Amino acid sequence: MTESLVKIRNLSKLYPTGGGGFLALSELDLDIPKGAFMGLVGPSGSGKTTLLNIIGTLDNQTGGEIEVLGHKVDTLDAKQSAALRAQKIGFIFQSYNLLPVYTVYENVELPLLLLKMPRAERHEAVMQALKWVGITDKRKSRPNQLSGGEGQRVSIARAMVKRPLLVLADEPTANLDTENSYNILDTMLQINKDTGTTFIFATHDQKVIDYMQRVVTLIDGKKAKDDLKTGS
Repeated sequence: MTESLVKIRNLSKLYPTGGGGFLALSELDLDIPKGAFMGLVGPSGSGKTTLLNIIGTLDNQTGGEIEVLGHKVDTLDAKQSAALRAQKIGFIFQSYNLLPVYTVYENVELPLLLLKMPRAERHEAVMQALKWVGITDKRKSRPNQLSGGEGQRVSIARAMVKRPLLVLADEPTANLDTENSYNILDTMLQINKDTGTTFIFATHDQKVIDYMQRVVTLIDGKKAKDDLKTGS
């Protein structure tokens, strides 16, 4: 049986509002196995980004249980959550979040500096990550010298440089044209196949959905459908 990296049982998330509260997630059960390449889909307000943030230990649930990489999220303090993210979880955002004063190489290297990895090991890991996404020739460039597609490739390299067990991608193609979207998706799917890294996307982009091996549809914070594609 394939190991589950994420186990979710009866999960709920309530955000306080002036009128009492907004229930972003409700009664959610989900298991995500190692090596998955899957999407959380649904309209705006369906809860997909909220769920991605809880899986990434950026937020805590209100009720129920969630275990990520063997850790119960609600039992982790801020320092423990940060350590788990730094060591084992990669993030890819639609806005890239690259530091403008750093080169491509330095942006990708940053997570390894936080892990205090020796210089020679950092260099090898950074060059491997840049090779994965096909931008070794841009390593000395700064973010304002890159196209949108190149910027997103750098963010993928930064997410992958520490060889995380889990990568969370929130609308990673939202700011890209069709050609670059497919190039980015091809890159991530190949990394998934080559490394076994688990990828979880939050998206409503049909191009992304078509690449997913499994699609979990959320409606009003509840799981409406859970489709595993034939042959996946």
